[in-house]
Amino acid sequence: MRSRYSAYVVGDASYIAATWHSSTRDACEGHSADQSPTVPTTQWISLTILNTDRVGERAIVEFVARYKTGGRAHRLHEISRFVREHGRWFYVDGSFPLPETS
Repeated sequence: MRSRYSAYVVGDASYIAATWHSSTRDACEGHSADQSPTVPTTQWISLTILNTDRVGERAIVEFVARYKTGGRAHRLHEISRFVREHGRWFYVDGSFPLPETS
């Protein structure tokens, strides 16, 4: 998880694609950590791991990543699923928890 975040920070799209599990890799087509000149540059600010759970070769990581784009601050709260194959972890997919309401 941390290595994928670092790849987003430095714009290493090839690493992001290489760590995406083959069963869901089609979902990353057209997805790039690099920004085109017409898209505001993303400035990644921080990563906070909220929870992890591992059972055998499967893991779940809940995190919040903070970033700025177009001068505005944002947060990405995701629960990501990973699978380990041949000693390497691969990102499968993620979901976004609903915000808590009072």
